[in-house]
Amino acid sequence: MLNIIDPTVIGGSLAGFLFVGILAALALGRWIGKWVIARHGLTGTPNGGSLETAVFALLGLLIAFSFSGALSRFDTRRALVVEEANAVGTAYVRLDLVPASAQPKLKETFRTYVDARIEAYRLLPDIVAAKAILARSEQLQGEIWSQAIAAVRAPGSPIAAELLVLPALNDVFNITTVRSGATMIHAPVIIYAMLVGLALASALLAGYQTAGEKAYDWVHQLGFAAIVALTVYVILDIEYPRLGFVRIDAIDQILVNVRQGMK
Repeated sequence: MLNIIDPTVIGGSLAGFLFVGILAALALGRWIGKWVIARHGLTGTPNGGSLETAVFALLGLLIAFSFSGALSRFDTRRALVVEEANAVGTAYVRLDLVPASAQPKLKETFRTYVDARIEAYRLLPDIVAAKAILARSEQLQGEIWSQAIAAVRAPGSPIAAELLVLPALNDVFNITTVRSGATMIHAPVIIYAMLVGLALASALLAGYQTAGEKAYDWVHQLGFAAIVALTVYVILDIEYPRLGFVRIDAIDQILVNVRQGMK
């Protein structure tokens, strides 16, 4: 449901590695280019401009698709919060259909369940604590279902109670599985490996092309390394929007508002 390893730590480490790696690849490419020039002269240096352009274009395309995919999953997770809030509100209203004698206990258990759901996501990035609360909410699902079954089948309960209450509760429980699944849907690791590989290859080719220049332009080299590393970090941050700087906590207020309306 939630990964014990903090992805933001991995993202920061990967960005740092990429920054240093790009600078090293630029220096290595320049060294190789100078070695070729020293051996064959400037006329013997092959022109790799078209190859460099193709690799940079592929790098840009991969970054664009990775960024777009991360944002799409980010929006999906926000929409699921709204969907859960709607399902919770609907189910709670329909609990009025069960016999009055069963309502207090059932509604109290339901409110406790919603509190647990809110608290679980509020605790992040404390993943261990959040997992414990989520486990408690799963136990409450069983209690709510048992109480609801007993209530809708009690003598004097209207037929509409079973037809409307149970499906509504089922929707509430199902959305938790959907939300948990959404937290585990990410781009394949091979995509990020390819992204890092292309960034290093681009840096190597760019460094090779600067071999004929006397001065080494540190500003552009550092700028290129920093921009690529930061972009990869932001992509990973968007992939895990409750553990880093990019957050979707504000959308949780919708579920909080629904909970406040449960009297």
